[in-house]
Amino acid sequence: QVQLVESGGGLVQAGGSLRLSCAASGSISSITTMAWYRQAPGNKRELVAKITNTGGTNYADSVKGRFTISRDNAKNTVYLQMNSLKPDDTGVYYCNAILKVAPYSCWGQGTQVTVSS
Repeated sequence: QVQLVESGGGLVQAGGSLRLSCAASGSISSITTMAWYRQAPGNKRELVAKITNTGGTNYADSVKGRFTISRDNAKNTVYLQMNSLKPDDTGVYYCNAILKVAPYSCWGQGTQVTVSS
C-alpha cells in the first residue's frame, strides 16, 4: 500500500513559479517511476513529467525548459519545479507512482494550479 500526499498548488501570475511536492508513504520500496500529470478544464489528463527509478527524466514538449522533476529518496518525496508559468499551465496536477506490485499504479488527490494573465 502506497499513499501520495500532494502540496504546493495555488494561484500565481504568468511568469511566476511554483514548486509542487508529493510525499509518499507506505510500501516505499514498491515504487519505481514517479510522474506528474495535469488536467486542464475541458481536457484529458496528460503526462507532464516523469522520473524513473534510475533517475532518468522526460517531459512533455509544452513544459520542456520550464519545469523540472526531481526526487528525494531520503524524504520519499518527488517535486515539480515550475518556472515561467503560463495561463495554459492552469489545471489540476496529480502525482502518480508506478508500483512493482498490485495495484501497480497509485495517484495523489490532485492540487489546483491557476496561472493568471
